[in-house]
Amino acid sequence: MKHAVLGIGGVGGLLAALLGQSGYEVRAIVRPESVRLHPKTVVADRQNEQLEIPISVSSALQEPTEVLWVAVKATQLESALQQLKPTYALAATVVPLLNGIDHVARLRRSFGTSVVPATITVESERIAVAHVVQRSAFVRFGISELGRSRLENVMKKLSARAVDYQFVRSEDTLMWSKLCFLAPLALVTTASRMAIGDVLAHTHWSRRLRSATEEVCTIAIEEGAEIDAQKILASHAALSPSTRSSMQKDLAAGRQLELDAIVGPILRGAKTHHLPARTCRKLNELISRSLQATELLEH
Repeated sequence: MKHAVLGIGGVGGLLAALLGQSGYEVRAIVRPESVRLHPKTVVADRQNEQLEIPISVSSALQEPTEVLWVAVKATQLESALQQLKPTYALAATVVPLLNGIDHVARLRRSFGTSVVPATITVESERIAVAHVVQRSAFVRFGISELGRSRLENVMKKLSARAVDYQFVRSEDTLMWSKLCFLAPLALVTTASRMAIGDVLAHTHWSRRLRSATEEVCTIAIEEGAEIDAQKILASHAALSPSTRSSMQKDLAAGRQLELDAIVGPILRGAKTHHLPARTCRKLNELISRSLQATELLEH
């Protein structure tokens, strides 16, 4: 069974290594200018092991592929799709693992019914080209029930590599559950520039984390998702104190943020359902001002 991973960053690199370790052929899809120099192995440092897995590398699909995993940043999706467009038909199943919600509809416009919405929850960071570090003790997938017949055997193999998974009947619940967990975490850690342990120990920022979580969960429920805000808050509290969000890391490194992908659905949902979402709006403003200040310094 052949798999392709579009985007060999923190998530894509870890996934490629886990798939290869599970016995699958893996192709990394990278930018055309990167193909020649890209390593033909992917390295993943996990909690108790280091994986070094051989991969094929190309700028597009070159043969029929059972599963195409889309693991680029939301900000890179359009350019990646344009690059891949001539070979769309070679992907039997397309599984996006991006942050946010809007990408599902965008991918379905290109790939149709082959798209199976999914989420991944993990702290994994690329430290060099094709070299990632899994910093969280867990890797958790949520997958639309639509993909059970196509992906269950794959997920069973991955579960032998300390990977948890769940098939979810409601796509609204699947996608909003991840956003309810991620968005408050990303917004508060980025605005405060603190790891989650420091946030939880700080009266002001912990209050903002709770408020933002409650706001996003309320919007999610209005959107048709089944969400328990207390469970989301408990999952934040259970994180390793050193956990930092990918948005926080991107801001520190001067990379483009996935702010619109993460906040956009929340603010639109708040408007649709006439909800104030004051904390999320304020955090969005704080982060936007940080970006503007950084841009002024660079110029």
